[in-house]
Amino acid sequence: MTETSLRPRSDRGGRRTGRRQKSAALFIRDIVVIFLIALLASVLIKTFLVRSFYIPSGSMENTLQIGDRILVNELEPGVIPIERGDVVVFKDPGGWLPAHVDPPTTPIVGAINWVLDAVGLAATDSNDHLIKRVIGLPGDHVECCNAVGQMMVNGVPLNEPYLKLPDGITKVSDLAFDVTVPEGSLWVMGDNRYNSADSRYNQTNPGGGFVPESDVVGRALWITFPVTRWSFLDNYSSVFRGAADAAPSSASGSSGGSG
Repeated sequence: MTETSLRPRSDRGGRRTGRRQKSAALFIRDIVVIFLIALLASVLIKTFLVRSFYIPSGSMENTLQIGDRILVNELEPGVIPIERGDVVVFKDPGGWLPAHVDPPTTPIVGAINWVLDAVGLAATDSNDHLIKRVIGLPGDHVECCNAVGQMMVNGVPLNEPYLKLPDGITKVSDLAFDVTVPEGSLWVMGDNRYNSADSRYNQTNPGGGFVPESDVVGRALWITFPVTRWSFLDNYSSVFRGAADAAPSSASGSSGGSG
C-alpha cells in the first residue's frame, strides 16, 4: 500500500518537472524568434527606410551642431525626388574627405557596433559621408554672388535665412562661381558658408564639385539627439520657389517641396 501510494506522487512530480522544462524551452525559443524578427525588421528599416547618423563637423551650423544625431529618410531620392533646400547625406564623391582610418577596437566592441549599425542605432560610417544643403538640381544655373552678395539660382536671388555668416559679413560666399548642374548631379553647400568644404571647393576634384544623385543616402529629416534639439529639418521651400519657377525645362524636381 505504501509503495503503491508513493509511485503516483513521484510520477506527478516528474511530469511537473518535465512541463516546467518544456515551458522554459518554449519561452526561450519564443524570445529568440522575437529577437530575430525584430533584428530582421530593424535591418530592413535601416536598409530601405531610415538611418541614423551623427554630425562630426560644424559645416552645417547653426542648423546642425557637432554631436547632433539625425534620422535620414532613405526613400529620397529613390522614391521621393530631391528638392532644392533639402539637407542630404551622401557618400564622398571622391577627394572631398581626407583619408580616414578607423581606430582599433576589441572583438566585443566590434560585434556590438555591428549589431547597432545593423539596427540603425549607430552610424560608425558617419566619417565616410557628408551632409550639405541642396542648392542646385540638374539643369539649374547656380552663381555667386550678385551685387548685394546673394546666391542666385536660375537668375533668381536667394534670401537664405538658415546661413551662418561671420559677424559683419553679408556676402554669402567667399568664393565666386558660375556653374550649370549636369544631368544626374547636385550642387550642394553647407549652411556655415565660410566653414564648409562643399561643391565650391571641390571643383578641381573628379566630378567638378557636383554630387552624383546616386551617391545620396537620403534626406535628413529629424534631429533626434540631444533631446533638447529634437526638431524637424526644414528645406525652406519658399526660399527656392522663384528659382524653381524659373528653372529650365531640363531641371528636375518639383517647384518648392513640402518643407
